[in-house]
Amino acid sequence: MNILIIEDEERVLALIKRSLEEKGYTVTAAFDGYTGERLAISNTYDLIISDIILPQVNGLELCKSIRKLKPEVPIILLTALGTTDDKLEGFDAGADDYLVKPFDLRELHARITALLKRNGTKQAELPTVLKCEDLELNLKTKIITRGGKDIRLTPKELKLLEFMMQNPNRILGRNEIAEKVWDTYFDTGTNFIDVYINYLRKKIDKDFAVKLIHTQPGLGFIFRAAHEN
Repeated sequence: MNILIIEDEERVLALIKRSLEEKGYTVTAAFDGYTGERLAISNTYDLIISDIILPQVNGLELCKSIRKLKPEVPIILLTALGTTDDKLEGFDAGADDYLVKPFDLRELHARITALLKRNGTKQAELPTVLKCEDLELNLKTKIITRGGKDIRLTPKELKLLEFMMQNPNRILGRNEIAEKVWDTYFDTGTNFIDVYINYLRKKIDKDFAVKLIHTQPGLGFIFRAAHEN
């Protein structure tokens, strides 16, 4: 994990840097806001720690600048200013956490661990593109293609496809599909889910040799390539 520390007090910076390196982190240091901003924007860091009162560019402006170009990177602000208004100003600038000096290094380590875990989990759970064979679903743009061909779906068909692509190679029962896609339960005696599955099949499977949606009699449906075991 790479961490950038921006702190003009050399003693404080050296203390934090040494403690993080002892924990196995790779640490880059900057002594002023301008250098810190340049490093943050031109390099990739897993987390940034910045003082607020800095030479050249203060921590709040630095935080705003980083947020515009790198909205996902966690930022912890350090400061001697600990009033509620000060903290709110820091959060409004885009900080993820706020630590008031003097602080215990164990608390800093705990905050870092929590932010890195949260950020890593969020990225793992939210891939940009879902893929299966030559089918692709872009979660940001909601564009669906198969074999390079654009596929248009209704909002419910899209939600159903997204759910199935996020849960490949396992049987999805009708009740689970109803709950996760329609936020309710349907009478399993009706064919409502089957109707939508057929709509989806016609659009993503009908014109392609490899079928992706399969019926498991008496159980539900499974999303996988036909040639997979």
